[in-house]
Amino acid sequence: MLDIAGELNRWVEEGRDFAVATVVAVAGSAPRRPGAALAVDSQGTAIGSVSGGCVEAAVYDLCAQALQDGATVLERFGYSDEDAFAAGLTCGGVIEVLVTPVGADGPGRRIWAAALSAAARGEAAALARVARGPAEVLGRPLLVRPDGSHEGGLGGHPELDRTAVGEARAMLDAGRTGTFDISESGSRCGSALTLFVESSVPPPRMIVFGAIDFAAALVRTGTFLGYHVTVCDARPVFATRARFPEADEIVVDWPHRYLQRTETDHRTVLCVLTHDAKFDIPLLEVALRLPVGFVGAMGSRRTHEDRNRRLREAGVTERELARLRSPIGLDLGARTPEETALSIAAEIVAARQGGTGLPLTGSRIPIHHDADGRGSGDAGSSHAAA
Repeated sequence: MLDIAGELNRWVEEGRDFAVATVVAVAGSAPRRPGAALAVDSQGTAIGSVSGGCVEAAVYDLCAQALQDGATVLERFGYSDEDAFAAGLTCGGVIEVLVTPVGADGPGRRIWAAALSAAARGEAAALARVARGPAEVLGRPLLVRPDGSHEGGLGGHPELDRTAVGEARAMLDAGRTGTFDISESGSRCGSALTLFVESSVPPPRMIVFGAIDFAAALVRTGTFLGYHVTVCDARPVFATRARFPEADEIVVDWPHRYLQRTETDHRTVLCVLTHDAKFDIPLLEVALRLPVGFVGAMGSRRTHEDRNRRLREAGVTERELARLRSPIGLDLGARTPEETALSIAAEIVAARQGGTGLPLTGSRIPIHHDADGRGSGDAGSSHAAA
């Protein structure tokens, strides 16, 4: 749902009635992960996707029905051997979709409005909903902030909300979206209710060091992938808004000095494109000791060997040096800045998702990977929507 939060927030501000279908569970191979959503308003306008095309028509009909009767439903979709044209996932996976109406006068409208507003502004918040349970509480929302404050409630036992808030807050701290089971009395030992939690967190950072043509292409690619992109270079004549109109931030400073004072986390991507030792070495000394998600550096293999030698002389350990991805990018035969940016972005995605970077054609490599990097589902299934 968070991937369409901006548009849904506009619908809320305009007072529209709508229904949201959200993927809350996936088994086997499926095109979209939990949290993917399709929404339909009272005029029949649709945004988003839950399967990349396989079951969109059936989910659209469920949303339209929910708008009519005001009922929240949980629907399961999988491949149908009996009828290949039936609503199902031809890739062989199974998804469960929670369809929730959000009427202008509905009891959960205020909670939805707050959650969508937070997500649209890039603020941290977690929206928990009952994905499995009695019909009277199915879809009931609970919004949790990083400080533990919350809006809404699940009803029933007084300990239920307390436990739900604690679990949702922990998932928010980790930036996770997923489910957990809980009893109606709030105990984690039971499974009468399944709560689905979507964590809205600020976009991850991509910091590009080196204001060169390749950086301009990488900025565009990083923005497309949803990163908050910063360009940093010590040379003011190159680090300009005119050269990088799509960057979220442009910083004129020595790269290592900026990296020491800016905020990073485990999702942060650092791309060093300067391939100039006076910038690279002090910068990478800092970068390789930070708990960030990705550190890559551009340069020829000769530059790479010289850089590694200099880093070792500067005191960088072999363990720290092993974190460096250099030369940065996958082997795509890239030549142009745009092709090179694609090569770098492909390596970043592979590192984040646990991919191999190898061709899928003729292989048994899993197409879809879990958050921990493990493959899921039939390795021979297809990307394409039916």
